[in-house]
Amino acid sequence: MKAKPAELVLSLAVLSLGIAVAIGTAGLSGAGGYARIGPNLAPAVIAGGLILLGLWLLYEAIFGGWRNAVPDSPEARGEHDFFPSAFIWVSIGLIAQMLLIHRAGFVLAQATLFTCVARGFGSRRYPRDFAIGLALGVAVFLFFVKFLNVNLPPGWLAPIMRGAGI
Repeated sequence: MKAKPAELVLSLAVLSLGIAVAIGTAGLSGAGGYARIGPNLAPAVIAGGLILLGLWLLYEAIFGGWRNAVPDSPEARGEHDFFPSAFIWVSIGLIAQMLLIHRAGFVLAQATLFTCVARGFGSRRYPRDFAIGLALGVAVFLFFVKFLNVNLPPGWLAPIMRGAGI
């Protein structure tokens, strides 16, 4: 089986990147600090990994091609037509989330985003989708505020959340 040019080019690119990182790493100081690990350890490990990966990909490309490669035909890859309405609904949700997060708060912004994305995927059950988005938004809000100690804007729900001890 003849090697595909794209597989060869990508294999050589990964190998070249690994070699370039190794050359750059060689110029770093090897002096270790407290743990006797210098600033060149992480780049050296990454360079070694890239070189090994590049060699492996090159071997695969030369001797039979990459295994489990993505098929060439769009139908075999599971591609489908572009749906402008889905794109528009998801975009509306993202824009609404950006506009609402500081005014209405994190939870309501996420519920709105969830509802718009669900509509983009074909759902027409707006109250149910908003309720699910609201529940997920509250769960994420609580996780960030209580466990990660990250302040998120409560917005219009601040009186309710203060009353609940949040």
